[in-house]
Amino acid sequence: MASTNQTPRTRRHRSAVACRACRQRKVRCSLTVTGVPCAGCTQDAIECIVDTKQRKGTKKIDTPTSHRRHHGHSGAIDSNFANPAAPADPIPTRPTDQSRTPGAPLFDTQARDTTRIVNRSTSELEVNNMADEERNGLEIASAALGQPESVGEIPFYTGEQTGPTSALNICSHDHSLPKHFLIPLHRTHLSDEDQDFLRRKGVFTLPSKSACDSMIEAYLVHVHPILPVIEADVLVNHHQAGKLQDYNLLLLWSLFFVAVNFIPATVYEQEGFASRRAMKFTMYSRAKCMYNNGNERNKVVLLQSSLLMGFWHSDMDEHAQPWYWTGTAVNLGQILGLHRDIRASNNLSITDRQQSFWCRLWWSCFFRDRWLGLTLGRPLRINLDDCDIRMPLAADLLFDTMKSDGSTIASYLPTDMNRLAEYWVMLIELSCLLGNVLTIIRRPAGRKASLDEVEGLERQLQRSRLPNQYEVGLTRVARFYSHHVHLHYQAMVITFYRHWEVEAREGTISTAKEGWQQRVRLKADAAASRTNELLDTLVQEELLGFAGPMTPPLLVPAMQVHLHQCRLGDSLSRRIRLNKLEMCMLVLEEFQKTYTVASIYRAIFTKAIQQIFPGYSTPTMRTSAAATPIPESDTENHVPTMLEGETLDTINSGNYQLDNYGMAIAEETDFMDFFMDEGSVFNLWQTWNQI
Repeated sequence: MASTNQTPRTRRHRSAVACRACRQRKVRCSLTVTGVPCAGCTQDAIECIVDTKQRKGTKKIDTPTSHRRHHGHSGAIDSNFANPAAPADPIPTRPTDQSRTPGAPLFDTQARDTTRIVNRSTSELEVNNMADEERNGLEIASAALGQPESVGEIPFYTGEQTGPTSALNICSHDHSLPKHFLIPLHRTHLSDEDQDFLRRKGVFTLPSKSACDSMIEAYLVHVHPILPVIEADVLVNHHQAGKLQDYNLLLLWSLFFVAVNFIPATVYEQEGFASRRAMKFTMYSRAKCMYNNGNERNKVVLLQSSLLMGFWHSDMDEHAQPWYWTGTAVNLGQILGLHRDIRASNNLSITDRQQSFWCRLWWSCFFRDRWLGLTLGRPLRINLDDCDIRMPLAADLLFDTMKSDGSTIASYLPTDMNRLAEYWVMLIELSCLLGNVLTIIRRPAGRKASLDEVEGLERQLQRSRLPNQYEVGLTRVARFYSHHVHLHYQAMVITFYRHWEVEAREGTISTAKEGWQQRVRLKADAAASRTNELLDTLVQEELLGFAGPMTPPLLVPAMQVHLHQCRLGDSLSRRIRLNKLEMCMLVLEEFQKTYTVASIYRAIFTKAIQQIFPGYSTPTMRTSAAATPIPESDTENHVPTMLEGETLDTINSGNYQLDNYGMAIAEETDFMDFFMDEGSVFNLWQTWNQI
């Protein structure tokens, strides 16, 4: 009998690390990594047999050495979890009286053996990983040299002179290897555990056919013309063939999430959702689940999905998701080299279609970066000095309107798609100007712009290309997007002029020209009034339903100007300004039925107005004069609503007084000074924390 201090004997033989078939062929066996069956037997569809070695002093156990072949790698993983004593790589049996201390549990010995197997498996896995890594490097080098070993599928960007393939330039005769080329996409397969998790999350269960039809139609009509981040003909081909399940699920849930904003109420009700927001949350949750757990390796798909998920707002993460997802998309675009001119690479393997599509993706990233930088008061991520990609053309938005067989997908798109493509190019041009505006007004104190610089930028704004709002024959969609481009322009103009009005008032910019300060103030005021005219047009033509997640923030600059004017002038001018501000609040009320961001802006401005007019109650479609008919005698003496329980006497007893129109004018507070600062109103989240 073994003594109590006897330690387990160390195995001196080499355990089996290959199945019989791989040994006979003298090839590497994946047994230690994948378990039974190995990858080779799985591919050849043969039985995976592992020969165990007989230990000295061990009784022969009458068990078959051939293992039943499982279907897939995950089956082997499951069997290991179910029976730890019988791992995929068999552990030789040893007598219990010689392998462990008397009284010690049996699993101590099994644990030691398992540790040896794991260590050996880890070593084998590291060797395999290094081989795969070298193979990937060879694929990149071969593609860069124009000698690809297999068909490239995804773009790869080598970077500038210090990039990973710069060493190959030394071996090149003309030192001009392409910086953009295609490399193979190595897809990974989900394990059974991951598939089960995703299945329980519902990502493999698509909505009903009618709901899918409605969302695809809504997406292509309302979203694609302004954010063309998918290839429309590919989506339509899958839809018409009834193979949506074969379309990229990450991309599908992402576009479904945005499309929910525009579907009829009957669609989400038939799907069992209580509201549009509830269905939107479910679509976003499934897209995010696929993004995090779907093993998607195509960076183009990840970029597309990130841009679409950038429209998500939630108070659970302080409404930071648009900034996060858009930043992710910009990073992916720069990794792929979409910011550089692909034509300079002279790579014939990259087609004109791919170049147009990548151009669309990059400028969509740029568009979101500029307008989120304005709305959220955040720094710009994209520096145009780093980019030499060409400006987009209308043709870049139209290349996928034709199917491969020569037919069109016109039935899925607005009839005047050509006009919408021109509007999209105008938006990108305005976004470039907006970047110049934000850059110059956010300079540090020591590098303030001169008056000549300001006037030079003003001339660029005045030369902006805009749609003809009075063009006849446009569809309702085209009319909305025509007004939408103008809303972007007015928001940019207000941002520009209001800043210099403040700078001139504080004396931080030299205004030698007489009346310059008054001129910029009047132009900002005119742009704000023009914004109200555009909103009135959208309401009168019943076009508000076409508004997307990017529309509510465009109202903020005009509302800021109206709020500022409520503090100035006589009582009549203040009341007129308040009426203009209330009109914007009513439009935000309509938007907040769908968009969370509209609710946030509405709450912030309500608090700000109450600093000027204590007792002010936010107008609604149920109580405001704009929505509810009021008897003629009442309208003559109408005053803004006060808080319940307040009277004119109680208001007069406070720190404010009534003007001739019964308006309570409060003393100006630090909150109002902070809120009206031109840089803080767009810094939404800091303002939100103040209320």
